Amino acid sequence: MTDARPQPYATLRRHGATLQFFLGDCLDCLRGLSPGSIDVVVTSPPYNLGIKYRTYDDTVPRADYLRWTGRWVEAVARVLSADGSLFLNVGAKPKDPWVAMDIAQAVRPHLHLQNTIHWVKSIVIDRNAAGDAAGLLRDLAVGHYKPINSQRFVNDCHEFIFQFTRSGEVPLDRTAIGVAYQDQSNVGRWRSAAGNRRCRGNAWFLPYDTINSREKDRPHPATFPVRLPDYCLRLHGLDRVKRVLDPFMGLGTTAVACASLGLDFVGMDLDRGYLDVAIERVEQAWSSLLI
Repeated sequence: MTDARPQPYATLRRHGATLQFFLGDCLDCLRGLSPGSIDVVVTSPPYNLGIKYRTYDDTVPRADYLRWTGRWVEAVARVLSADGSLFLNVGAKPKDPWVAMDIAQAVRPHLHLQNTIHWVKSIVIDRNAAGDAAGLLRDLAVGHYKPINSQRFVNDCHEFIFQFTRSGEVPLDRTAIGVAYQDQSNVGRWRSAAGNRRCRGNAWFLPYDTINSREKDRPHPATFPVRLPDYCLRLHGLDRVKRVLDPFMGLGTTAVACASLGLDFVGMDLDRGYLDVAIERVEQAWSSLLI
């Protein structure tokens, strides 16, 4: 009798971590994972907004797409540990503003929504609003966005990161990605301020890295910066993370974060070309650790 479990496209081992890459539909690949074997999922599925992927059709009817969302979320919930987290990155577009909320509602029957985080890609900070302590000499506009040529909509500068858990009561390492208190007097005034670190909150400014060529440096129509999965993993608590999953891994940004942190990883994608790039990026990340 043959083993029906999907076999990895590639397996990489280094620095005490094992990273497995599967070529195929995530619903098929997820069947090969044991229940409760995944501690954190960081992923960004297709949004069904007509993005031109090389392999996946991103234009299915909305009702079919949401039913499919429920199916893969149910499969992920099966392999998620009791105190695990699913960090789900989804976006929208001005003409279709409800898609992110619809996706979150499709997850609702299977997992609890514990936190809603706003991934800010671009922001304008007015000098007067920042105050004298910021030391700004002028208004500051930072980050990257796609300009919208419309009289009806403003430029879209953010996406959602929904954190789902089984119970909604999973403890987090809130200061692992914390920031220093701007008013240092708070450190002595509040017991919780010991160590001069406070919770970053639910607005994360994470701009894309500047690239020279999208075709060469970012050959995928929907990516996120490595700091995004890094923040998610640290927030969940690295001491409680042994194995991470991304069922829609694309160019492997979550895999790169895991490689740098020494965490086991399982990734899946339909596109062999994306998998090859992901593997190459992991190797590069490991090489940089030796420099």
